[in-house]
Amino acid sequence: MKLLLIEDDPSLQATLTRTLSRRGWIVSSCTDGALALKCWEDAVPDVVALDLTLPHIDGLKLLTTARQRGWTTPVLILTARGTVGDRVIGLNTGADDYLAKPFDLDELEARLRALCRRSQGAAPATGGTSPALALGPLRMDADSGAVYCGDEVLDLAPRELALLQALLARPGRAVAKERLFELVFPGAQDVQYEAIEVVAYRLRKRLADTSVALVTLRGLGYLLRAGA
Repeated sequence: MKLLLIEDDPSLQATLTRTLSRRGWIVSSCTDGALALKCWEDAVPDVVALDLTLPHIDGLKLLTTARQRGWTTPVLILTARGTVGDRVIGLNTGADDYLAKPFDLDELEARLRALCRRSQGAAPATGGTSPALALGPLRMDADSGAVYCGDEVLDLAPRELALLQALLARPGRAVAKERLFELVFPGAQDVQYEAIEVVAYRLRKRLADTSVALVTLRGLGYLLRAGA
C-alpha cells in the first residue's frame, strides 16, 4: 500500500518512513504545504497522513483544496491540536480520521490500514459497515465500535472493549501492560496499575467460547492469538 506522509518535523518523518517501510508500506513524503498538492498528485497514494502545521500552506487549507479538486484519497490527520473543536474542524474539512500527537506507531498503522480497506471496498461486517480490526472470528465494526464473533455481538464492558481494541490492533504481538493501562484507563489518577490485570481476566472469560485466546506473556504483556 502506498502512503503519502505530509509532515514538516524531520525527525518524526524519518521515523515514520523507516518504520512503515519496514512493514511493507511504500512511503512518499513531503515537508512543505506549498509542494504537498504536487506530491499528492504525483504519488497517487492509497492513503495520506497529513500534519496540520505546515510551512507556507497549513494542512486544513491543503485538505480543502484537495477535496475541491475531487481527490477522494482517505486522509488521516496527525497533529498536536487535540481538542474536540480541532477534530471537528478537521473532519468537517474532509479528513477521514484523526490521531493526536504523540501517538502509538501500531495504532497509526492500524488506522491507516483500516482507511485503505474502507476505501477499497472491503467486505462489510454485520449491519452493513466496514470492520476496522479483525482476528479469527472476531471483528470490530469501524462505525459503531461493536465487536462480533461470527454473527453474534459480544457483550463487553467499556474497559474490556478498550483492551480488546488495543490488542486487535496488534494481533499475535505482545502489548506491554504499561501501554494497555494508558489506553484502558486514560488520564486515570486514582486507579491502581494492577487494575489492568482485572480487566484482562474478565476479557479472557468473555473470549472463552471463541477461538481467540488472550495470552499472558510474563514480562512482556498480553497478546491475542487466533485458533487457540
